[in-house]
Amino acid sequence: MKFKFIKLITTLLLSISFLSGDALDRKIGSMLMVGFVGTKVSADSQICKDISTYDLGGVILFDYNPVDKNMPKNIVSKEQSATIAKELQACSQKHNLLISADQEGGKVQRLKSTRGFYGKFPSAASVADMDDEQTRKIYSSMAKELKNAGFNYDLAPVVDLALNKDNYIIYELGRSYGKDPAKVSHKASLFIDEMHKEGVLTSLKHFPGHGSSLGDTHKGYVDVTHTWSKVELEPYKLLSNKADSVMVAHVFNSKLDANHPASLSHATVTKLLRGNLGYDGVVITDDLQMGAITKKYTLRETLKLAINAGDDILLFGNQLHPKNAVNAKMLVDIIKDLLAKKEISIEEINKAHERVQKLRAKLKGSNV
Repeated sequence: MKFKFIKLITTLLLSISFLSGDALDRKIGSMLMVGFVGTKVSADSQICKDISTYDLGGVILFDYNPVDKNMPKNIVSKEQSATIAKELQACSQKHNLLISADQEGGKVQRLKSTRGFYGKFPSAASVADMDDEQTRKIYSSMAKELKNAGFNYDLAPVVDLALNKDNYIIYELGRSYGKDPAKVSHKASLFIDEMHKEGVLTSLKHFPGHGSSLGDTHKGYVDVTHTWSKVELEPYKLLSNKADSVMVAHVFNSKLDANHPASLSHATVTKLLRGNLGYDGVVITDDLQMGAITKKYTLRETLKLAINAGDDILLFGNQLHPKNAVNAKMLVDIIKDLLAKKEISIEEINKAHERVQKLRAKLKGSNV
């Protein structure tokens, strides 16, 4: 009894001291992936200071600048992209910063021909009709280009099922390999294999399934309650041991959670994905600045719900609503206040930090 009491007191004291230290800032920081404006980075750049101070989990780079359409946001050319990636990585003490992009092929590829990249990788819908050899060749080339441009984390492949022909964001854009979960999983597996050969990590998306939806979560609330089916979970089951990470969508499904969209739902992330499907890797949110989130929740509410849901990486692209851009200090301070007021627990932070560190340790050249 005496030993248990001493152990309890020690744990409480450690928790109290931890809550006020730089170590906490860095644990929280490792859960953040942010976008920023800039085509070069130096030690004096705010993003570099944030990476160093908060040990940011990652950054996301874009070609298109939403503030000035005539200017690039981050990506200018092959050479420049490789250079800024090195500059960003130099800001990371352990050289294990996740440098990400959305590079799927088809309509969604950030490395465009107008910037000197290949820019003509086929969509998932087109790849679906190709044999395995052709598929591997395409994704091998994509992986090599990503690696050479400095990226180590591709927010792909899409494993949504093509179940709804009226779905613009997935079906009409050709972002799905089809409606057969076995085929979709096989193609996604080939994608992951080729990325891994080049040291590029991946993320399955968009859990628990965006293929049956009728709306676009970039713009606002999307309810899939009456269109979603359990078959949409199959790719995640089949690839659960292979996935580096899973991106969770902002779709709402009252059958899974009567109150919150998937990305902010403990029932969806912790109970369904981790509990029922047995997935224990990193869960990354879709961009938390999408209309489906910002039109309903404050930033504080979003962070509270996302962390309590069991998300590990909180993505803020600073791309969709640049006037409402957030920075690392703002996010860390809010999360620390949530901790201080016991609206979230240090256990959730610790679990997320541990998962993210395991993911970052996979990176070649990491000092973890």
